[in-house]
Amino acid sequence: MKTALLQLNVSDDPAANLAVTLAYVREAAEAGAEFILTPGVTNCISTSRVHQNSVLQHEDDDITLAALRGEAKMHGIWLLIGSLALKTADADGRFANRCFLIGPDGTIVARYDKIHMFDVDVSPEETWRESEGYRPGAQAVVATAPFAPIGLTICYDLRFPKLHAALANAGAQILTVPAAFSPVTGAAHWHALLRARAIETGCFVLAPAQTGEHASAHHKTRRTYGHSLVVAPWGEIQMDAGVAPGVYMTDLDMGEVSKARGRVPSLENARPFDGP
Repeated sequence: MKTALLQLNVSDDPAANLAVTLAYVREAAEAGAEFILTPGVTNCISTSRVHQNSVLQHEDDDITLAALRGEAKMHGIWLLIGSLALKTADADGRFANRCFLIGPDGTIVARYDKIHMFDVDVSPEETWRESEGYRPGAQAVVATAPFAPIGLTICYDLRFPKLHAALANAGAQILTVPAAFSPVTGAAHWHALLRARAIETGCFVLAPAQTGEHASAHHKTRRTYGHSLVVAPWGEIQMDAGVAPGVYMTDLDMGEVSKARGRVPSLENARPFDGP
């Protein structure tokens, strides 16, 4: 199956970001991609909650979601919107970080809200408290597509192997990890963690990523790591996009899933245990 990962360098302007994303989706579709994936926070990267409140929208009103649904229908493709930052009806005003799988008729096939919040102190100069602005999801999701069941995750979820094992045990053969990874943690852990999740589950792991310095006219800018990856079920890195924004194509042979799981059936061999 011909698949395309979009590597983006979005700003804090959703309308400007949408124009670039649509152009990349069209490029990928015209090149024959049947399944196209965008990275985390496709619509807006901002370090300012005030600015986010001024530009983000609720799901029903979001311009990026509406336009990408239309694009999927126009080209008859499967489209994973890695995630969108969206307003919610929560009393505390926190946003959702929500992934969407869009079918070739433009319908929303599945939604997933990021479960694990990036509340970390990477260094004295780099601290993050994602839970202050975003509320966590609570429901793991395996979406049904004709080419494979897809387990949905987002960014920091990557560090939690039990989630990925649960998705694989529920039938997932593809795990998606759209991201906007920190350059520091990305350089240290991105490749290793993605390979580990593929090896542990015998799944393809598809990880479209944000990259570079993200422009803002309103507040402190942010940098992300890039290196959108496709990891095969045996753990080989099938594609590494490096750091340049663009469209990156690959072919998925879903037969590799059963081959990898047949060689090391770790999902079947897992046993409950007591302690420690």
